[in-house]
Amino acid sequence: MTSRTIRLIIVDDDALVRAGLTFMLGGAGDIEIVGEAADGSEVPALVERVAPDVVLMDIRMPAVDGLTATEALRARPGAPEVLVLTTFHADEQVLRALRAGAAGFVLKDTPPAEIVAAVRRVAAGDPVLSPAVTRQLIGHVAGAEPAPARRGDAAAERLAALAEREREVAHAVGEGSSNAEIAARLYMSVPTVKAHVSRILAKLGLNNRVQIALLVHDANQRPGE
Repeated sequence: MTSRTIRLIIVDDDALVRAGLTFMLGGAGDIEIVGEAADGSEVPALVERVAPDVVLMDIRMPAVDGLTATEALRARPGAPEVLVLTTFHADEQVLRALRAGAAGFVLKDTPPAEIVAAVRRVAAGDPVLSPAVTRQLIGHVAGAEPAPARRGDAAAERLAALAEREREVAHAVGEGSSNAEIAARLYMSVPTVKAHVSRILAKLGLNNRVQIALLVHDANQRPGE
């Protein structure tokens, strides 16, 4: 349990789902449900009013979907973390939400304890995607979503701005390697790998290592690569 209360809002168009999540998450002593919304259109005003740490965001909603709401929210200064709630783990909209800065996703049939743990991790600044899930996502992207040439060129340009060692770490992250695996491969300590990842995120203006992996994928998908 964390030493401070995590302020959470739940966004889902199904009132029963919201009620179930509120009951389940509200039972954790370190999580406070500070608001609910039935549509993405309600999110900006609600976030402004209650200042949550984390937004648990359904992807599919009738008016403004969770993807659009996530993109708008993460573009704001001081935005809360977003944890996507979805039915399909390799959905195109999930990938777009991760590109927009969502810290991860949980499936709607995830066991309650794991959803609670995911909220805690996101609040602590850790993405909830394991290296194995990252590899699965990148594999889905590689098979189903070739990067447009302009996006690939832009990604390569951004990676070129990194120092050589940072690029090596970024490419390892792009393969879905864990910090320990990167440390062993590149002959550095795990704290050094973490420091490199932090610098990469800062230099590239990214939110988490999943975005690094997607950027590396885009750069590798340029014509002729």
